[in-house]
Amino acid sequence: MTSAGGSALAAAEAAAEPPAAPVPRARPRDRKRRIEEAAAVAFAERGYHAVGMQDIAAAVGISAPALYRHFPNKYQLFVRTAFGLAHRLVEATEPPASAPADADPRAVLDELLDAVIDTTVELRATGGIYRWEGRYLEAPDRAVLTGEFVLLRERFSERLAVLRPELDDVEQRWLALAALSVVASITAHHTVVAARTLRTLLAEAAWRVLELPVPVAASGAEVTASGPEREDDSRRERLIDSAVRLFAARGYNDVTIEDLATAVDLTPSGVYRHFENKSALLLAACERAAVSLERAVLGAREHAASPADAVRELCRVYVQHTFAHLALTRVYFAELGNLPAEDQRRLRALQRAHVADWTALLQSARPQLRGKEAAVLVHAGLNIVADQAPLLPVRDADAADRLVALMGAALGV
Repeated sequence: MTSAGGSALAAAEAAAEPPAAPVPRARPRDRKRRIEEAAAVAFAERGYHAVGMQDIAAAVGISAPALYRHFPNKYQLFVRTAFGLAHRLVEATEPPASAPADADPRAVLDELLDAVIDTTVELRATGGIYRWEGRYLEAPDRAVLTGEFVLLRERFSERLAVLRPELDDVEQRWLALAALSVVASITAHHTVVAARTLRTLLAEAAWRVLELPVPVAASGAEVTASGPEREDDSRRERLIDSAVRLFAARGYNDVTIEDLATAVDLTPSGVYRHFENKSALLLAACERAAVSLERAVLGAREHAASPADAVRELCRVYVQHTFAHLALTRVYFAELGNLPAEDQRRLRALQRAHVADWTALLQSARPQLRGKEAAVLVHAGLNIVADQAPLLPVRDADAADRLVALMGAALGV
């Protein structure tokens, strides 16, 4: 009885006590960083328009309202992530860039390259945001981002001018940009090689570019900046041409069916008579690019006397093809993520096959390279053209010869 009564009394007293206040959950100190990292991965993999704030919140394991406490909207989060690589590159190269003016220029350039390579390797999965998605930045933000990359390039140019005083300002810029493009190329593909091997490949290729003799003599060949090839002037083909031009200039997501219809004097319903939807137009444009590139590769291989000659010829044909079809090439590589999954898989397979053709040729010319090592260099060469061709004020024979020489230096042929 006493025991039972005591237990009952204790239970009653406990029930009378007010419940304990809930212990507040501590907000992780690194939550903002985790949000930025998750957003960077999402934007890099799926593109700006395909990612929602709820997607990012779910990846971090928080609610959307909690996410908005850190960033007011998706654009502000995008700006933060788009600036991430540029900020890190500028910070990483600050110590070698601050070396005395009379410091050994080769040693300083080595340190600059090491800093850029290490940072880019670390941020490889997300560093590609600036390449294609940066076009969605508003003009003031784009100017800031451009300014940071200009500063990075100037740090290389400044020491290159001391190392190679025979270069003029334009030549310094060509070589510095190409060396940076070699390193940045790893953000555009997923080829896996050992970390030390990757760093060595990138550093050696960048140095071959920086040491390239210039100026390169022009071949005298004409380079015409024509529109995309087409077999006829049908309304369907004109629609594809207009889509390529508009997608390249404004981005797929900012172009409407109404825009496309207006460009060829059609009503929106007239567009739908030729294409089921906007995605079908993008698919047709990408297929056109794939076929055009395949023809370029076949043509280059037919006329080569040796494997090294075949690689050099392929570089020449690729540069000329890019000059002639700049908008089409940009759409092919920038907008693939906007296609349905099945179409993406098919076209990515075509892209991989295209790189595989280059890789096989390069291995024939440089048999000491393993397959993945050759693939890394192929991407480096292609990236030089992708980065520099849109920036050229004039895409003539001289510019083509310079780009071909830069590609050859990156590839080591």
